[in-house]
Amino acid sequence: MLAHILAPALARRGIHYGWVMVVLVFLTMLSTAATMGLPGVLIAPLQAEYGWQTGEISNALSLRLALYGLVAPFAAAFIIRFGVQRVVAAGLVLIVAGVGLATQMHALWELWASWGLMVGLGTGLTALVLGATVANRWFTRHRGLVVGILTASSATGQLLFLPAGAWMVEHIGWRAAVVPPLIACAVAWLLMVLLGRDFPAQVGLAPLGEREVMAVPPRPRGNPFAASLVVLREASATRIFWILFGTFFVCGLSTNGLIQSHFIPLCHDFGMDAVTGASVLAMMGAFDFIGTIGSGWLSDRYDNRLLLFMYYGLRGLSLIFLPYSSFTFVGLTLFAVFYGLDWIATVPPTVKLAAAHFGRERAAMVFGWVFAGHQLGAAVAVAAAGIVRDGVGSYLPAFFVAGVACIIAAFAALGVRRPAFA
Repeated sequence: MLAHILAPALARRGIHYGWVMVVLVFLTMLSTAATMGLPGVLIAPLQAEYGWQTGEISNALSLRLALYGLVAPFAAAFIIRFGVQRVVAAGLVLIVAGVGLATQMHALWELWASWGLMVGLGTGLTALVLGATVANRWFTRHRGLVVGILTASSATGQLLFLPAGAWMVEHIGWRAAVVPPLIACAVAWLLMVLLGRDFPAQVGLAPLGEREVMAVPPRPRGNPFAASLVVLREASATRIFWILFGTFFVCGLSTNGLIQSHFIPLCHDFGMDAVTGASVLAMMGAFDFIGTIGSGWLSDRYDNRLLLFMYYGLRGLSLIFLPYSSFTFVGLTLFAVFYGLDWIATVPPTVKLAAAHFGRERAAMVFGWVFAGHQLGAAVAVAAAGIVRDGVGSYLPAFFVAGVACIIAAFAALGVRRPAFA
């Protein structure tokens, strides 16, 4: 009801309701990503309270990253089958329940079940595939820019809450640090339930950039799991799918798998406190917001293959530079600016290439499977970096390996065939 009142009122002012959907999805992805990123400041307090090793905690937390990606292709099929509002609501309920239960845990298996399983499933339902779906359905013009904005919300949400979370961990306790992200999730749930819609035609509009109002397609009655697997079977027979999957594996390995989860403990190894380390991460989030939106704008105008080459190459160089930053605030600020602009700028050109090669209707599910590669890479990095730290007493080998992997991914991206109509 509210959407049907708001949409024509905005249209009279020249504002397409698609931008309301962008705001709703932006808030959803920002708040859920905040719960995903918060464990970056929790490793040390969990060690202190429970006596668990870094590797034990990292392995449990890697499950959330793996599920965050593995659920994504099925989330796209669920959205087609059940609608945006229902899927987002279910995801947010799982996240709130999982984080709430984590505050009452007493054993390591409970960390696996709450923050690993439940948060992983919930955030997977509200992952980047949600943003790609809304961008493809509501926008023809500015689609790359919209993907950039929504991607920025996800990456920035993983970092934005960290300074406050680190301060609360030190002064109140780690359980208090989960409250702000949970409040944000509740607000996002309420707004999506009240204002969210699946298609522009439901409020009498055409997608932005088109003139014809397209009929709302009937919801498929088939098994959404089967539909997603069919898309995987067809896409995996192509070379471009494996290039996008492999490069996105490296993307996850070098971002939220490594930096998000282990950057603060790395800074602690070099004598920096958690609040300062979290502040550097928040700075990355601020520059990521600029860089990813800029990447969306560029992806509407330039060869997406060359953009990926530039992004992966620059990220690899910044990771190789990190050990030479001396871990002073000035050196890490330089790293934060350089790395932050490129944090997840790879998403808009990857989404555009998936849509160009696999078509508008299947783009979200194909990207979901590519995104699964991203989160598998992240899960490998979370677990492997923790094992390396326990085994050799330093995170630096893991950061060097990630930097080299990015350089390899940069050249692999050039192997994507240019679409005939791009």
